[in-house]
Amino acid sequence: MIRLAVPAALAACLSAAAALAADPPIFQPGAPGSPSRALSPEQSVGLAGSGYSTADVAFMQHMIVHHGQAVEMGALIAGRTDNRDIALMGDRIARSQASEIDMMQAWLVRRGRSTQMQHPVDEGQDRPPAPSGHAMAHHGSHQALSDVPLMPGMLSPAQMGALAASSGDGFDRLYLTGMIHHHQGAIDMVDRLLADPGNGEDPQLSEFLSSIIADQSAEIARMRGILAGVQIHDVRGGHP
Repeated sequence: MIRLAVPAALAACLSAAAALAADPPIFQPGAPGSPSRALSPEQSVGLAGSGYSTADVAFMQHMIVHHGQAVEMGALIAGRTDNRDIALMGDRIARSQASEIDMMQAWLVRRGRSTQMQHPVDEGQDRPPAPSGHAMAHHGSHQALSDVPLMPGMLSPAQMGALAASSGDGFDRLYLTGMIHHHQGAIDMVDRLLADPGNGEDPQLSEFLSSIIADQSAEIARMRGILAGVQIHDVRGGHP
């Protein structure tokens, strides 16, 4: 009996190894910063059959442009502020959103879709507030720039011009208020996408949407805290 059990166990191991070799594990890439996950054969079949909507494609195309401006805002930080918290936060935002741009472009390419924004955002949607009179008074050369953003949740060319021309506490205020508005705009885009049934059901897109809401909500809270410190610094006349 013992001599029969050993070959049987060996045969079972060989059979399992053969099955594993015939069906190698399948991994689904996660959103930026999230690990990949192993899929069962059944899950992989379901994933292959999962669809995406025209609105999903438009969302990704628009979010690439939206994220691009956040990267541009991050590039303006060097040499314009001595606030270490802003420098660290801005660098983190720029890096993460650049990574997400790569992911979104890959998502579109895999589906044979253009990575360029195909349709303008509907007119009449909420627009961000125009730059403050204080900021524009110091940067009159930017008054000719448009105060209409490319899409809701982005800064207008005039606001970007004012940000680029500012420094010190003025830059800190404009960057923080602008990026808070920018982040809220991304969250609003997610909310609008998910308001209609059938959108956001692609697994990778669904994870990405969840990460936008979680990560950018946390960053908004952090930036509001930093902004409060900047405003206290202003009230005290620039002295600690």
